[in-house]
Amino acid sequence: MAKKGIVIFKWVTLAVLLIYCILVGAWARSEADSHACRGIDINVRGSRSMDSIVIHGVSRELVRYPEKIIGRRLSEINTEKIEEYLAGLNNFESVKCMLSSGERLHIEIVPLVPVLRVFDGRESYYINKDGKRIESNSQFYSDVPLVSGKFSRNFRPEQLLPVVRFVEKDKFLSEMVTMISADGLTNILLVPRMMGHIINFGDTTHLEEKRDALQLFYRKVMPYKGWEEYDTISLKFRGQVVATRRVKPLNRLPSDTIADVDPDEATLADHLATLTEE
Repeated sequence: MAKKGIVIFKWVTLAVLLIYCILVGAWARSEADSHACRGIDINVRGSRSMDSIVIHGVSRELVRYPEKIIGRRLSEINTEKIEEYLAGLNNFESVKCMLSSGERLHIEIVPLVPVLRVFDGRESYYINKDGKRIESNSQFYSDVPLVSGKFSRNFRPEQLLPVVRFVEKDKFLSEMVTMISADGLTNILLVPRMMGHIINFGDTTHLEEKRDALQLFYRKVMPYKGWEEYDTISLKFRGQVVATRRVKPLNRLPSDTIADVDPDEATLADHLATLTEE
């Protein structure tokens, strides 16, 4: 009899809990029907540097959302639909929306973090560290290095990351370079702030050696030859700096034009200590 009483007690307890859950659910639905959303909270995970950018961008996008959110009854707010809308922007790794007990819509976002802004012909977009494309949405603008080129399946913008990161971390280059352009993996071009010439870094190897060679060339040669003497300084060849003389006036020469090396060139060899002209 004792065992039978225990079994009955368990079933009665389960029945009471079930009824309680039903009543609580009904009460919650009733509360949702009678309460409206008081506001929106946006939480950004994974990237503190982008918190303000993402929060501002999401807030602006929700203004364009086709349905009213703030002031709308909680029971009428479709959180899944809002998630799909924000996910469609292609700027986030994940989006999660939920209604909080404080009668607010809570949005949790993990953004795609851009490392480069790419200019590819007439297109402009961002990429993250894995090369995933991020749409160039002005609401989510991020101040990242700029690269330009004609990219393809065999020549991808993320392949320039070793040079980009080196320039960013190097005090001398980061203050001097405004943009990186590329005609391929063996012609990576640095565009300096000072107009008049560009720097061909070659490929992604021996970066410190090339930086040192460029600094030495600036100290040993440019003060004597003048900053408008050359249109291209090439560091492609290990142990050499090849400076191509300008063949057109500076005001007619676009900053991204590179003349082929010809017999009328200057080479800084012998550990970049002296300049010889041919």
